Amino acid sequence: MLHFLPRRTLLSSLAALGLSSLCGLTAQAATLADIQAHKVLNVGIQTDYPPYGYIDASMKPQGSDVATAELIAKQLGVKLNIVTVTSPARIPALQAGKVDLIISSMGKNPEREKVVDFTISYAPFFSGLYANKSLAIKQFGDLAGKTVSVTRGSLQDDALTKLAPAGAQIKRFEDDTATIASFVTGQSQVLAHSAAVAGLTMQRNPKLGAEYKLLLTDVPCFIGVAKGNTALLDQVNVILRTAKADGTLNAISEKYLGRPLGNLPE
Repeated sequence: MLHFLPRRTLLSSLAALGLSSLCGLTAQAATLADIQAHKVLNVGIQTDYPPYGYIDASMKPQGSDVATAELIAKQLGVKLNIVTVTSPARIPALQAGKVDLIISSMGKNPEREKVVDFTISYAPFFSGLYANKSLAIKQFGDLAGKTVSVTRGSLQDDALTKLAPAGAQIKRFEDDTATIASFVTGQSQVLAHSAAVAGLTMQRNPKLGAEYKLLLTDVPCFIGVAKGNTALLDQVNVILRTAKADGTLNAISEKYLGRPLGNLPE
């Protein structure tokens, strides 16, 4: 069983682990040649987003995103430096040159493609609405008058903004820990989140009596690369295609997400 630690403990422990935070980070976005020369790959990952990224009981980064980052760094022959990011800070970190890649269960949409280049997909991801079994939610119109917690800037936030009726009370939080806490403590009636994270939340909190209600998004995860960083983009794609073909990515998906990789689009 996976054991996740309180956010305050996580943040203090990250510093002890030597994981970078966005505050005071001086690294610049690097080309493939720079990364190979300096032997370091800076990757932005959310470490409060199990099972994609989290800190385990031994204070070690784990998750499918971490495993994917480790795979890429190994294939490049460089050291992996995990830079902890929140959902809203992922793309700004890449644009500011604070990370070389974003591997953070990120979906691709037209708005993001204007400012970020994306690799081929590397992992499955779908999300939905979750609420107590007694709460009747069969269509998005049923959200009227109900409170919904969601992480600001996430794909769930984008979808919810478009699909929720005017009467829905959407509570947006800056990170996933706060989003989940709002639902678990009863500050919101509905949780908008990934199936994987919602499943873990319900497993750890059976008294919530929560269940899946409606599908929000069904999109795979892509790795974000700085605009114009073509050589790095192409090399990461080579690594991902090889890992798909030899079953490495499928093994990561089975281990952390509990489901096969499936036929992911490029």
